[in-house]
Amino acid sequence: MKLKIKPSARINRRYLLIESSSRNDIESVILDYLGILGWAKAAPIFVRSKSNRLILAVERKELSNVRAAFELSDKPIKVIKVSGTLRGLEK
Repeated sequence: MKLKIKPSARINRRYLLIESSSRNDIESVILDYLGILGWAKAAPIFVRSKSNRLILAVERKELSNVRAAFELSDKPIKVIKVSGTLRGLEK
């Protein structure tokens, strides 16, 4: 029997559709701006990758910090859309 997680204990994620040349650029920008502790709080997960567009899942409370990291970087990283569901990004 599998134990279920209560909805209040579940991690709420937001999904970002990002236009970037590489995954390594995104990782380095987040680490440079937020540091290791901020990386752990944001808990970024790369969900999908199509050509030069990536879908990144981050913790809901740290969304503004991750977006600020992309804006302050010199690398060409652009957040196209943010959604609470993966289906919302496809529309």
